[in-house]
Amino acid sequence: MPDDKSLDLLGIKPVADSVNRLTRAAVDGASAFLSRICLPAAEELGLLFRDKVASWRARNAVLVVEHARDSLNDSGADTDALSAHPRIVGQILELGSWSDGDEIQELWGGLLASSCTEDGRDESNLIFTNLLGQITSLQARVITYSCEAAEKKVSAGGWVFAESLELDLAQVKRIAQVDDVYRLDRELDHLRALELMQGFDPDTQIADITPTSLCLQFYMRCKGYRGSPVEFYNVKRSTAQVDTQVEPQVGEKGLKSGKQKPSKRSRKIVK
Repeated sequence: MPDDKSLDLLGIKPVADSVNRLTRAAVDGASAFLSRICLPAAEELGLLFRDKVASWRARNAVLVVEHARDSLNDSGADTDALSAHPRIVGQILELGSWSDGDEIQELWGGLLASSCTEDGRDESNLIFTNLLGQITSLQARVITYSCEAAEKKVSAGGWVFAESLELDLAQVKRIAQVDDVYRLDRELDHLRALELMQGFDPDTQIADITPTSLCLQFYMRCKGYRGSPVEFYNVKRSTAQVDTQVEPQVGEKGLKSGKQKPSKRSRKIVK
């Protein structure tokens, strides 16, 4: 039967049958999609699921794949003509299957979608799989708000950057959906360590959540888009801005008051 064939491809029929919330149709659809974009990863995943993975992890992996499939379908892409590098697919399914929060699963699915290309050889999303593997659900909410709320512009050199976005403690609590201020501080400190944003000023209760250029591109890829950040964020270029081939200069980084300095494109003095 067609259903049994696709289930056997992933090798997760025994666990899939035991998951109440996971329908046979969902597993079948996820396995069929995964086999189209990366057959070696689908076969390897089957061994992993059959031998080592609990049923809840199987459910998480299927939801990640479904998010990817929906993202590609919504974009109008021909999934039969796309494939992804096995190394990236393997990492996404391995790490994504441990995430049961919808915020993170959707990001994993988007990253899988943006990993699909015509030749299936692009490895550029590897840097983002490593980042996403370190992100908590709380941090995902802050990143999502930051990248969507901050005003984006294009620099004279042609780079997309975000204008300063600073919030008080009460606003950050509401976005992060947590009241523990020390947890908020360390979560934002971790995002600073990943060079995605700055976090709280040590002398105030103001948080600089301006997304860095890396954060903007990370979020874009996690939303299933692999084109230009200018197009994704719908940034209007002024007539004075000219595309150049000049490489951007890298500014020096340092420490001040226990916090790392932001780059020139996101620096702002807290009043």
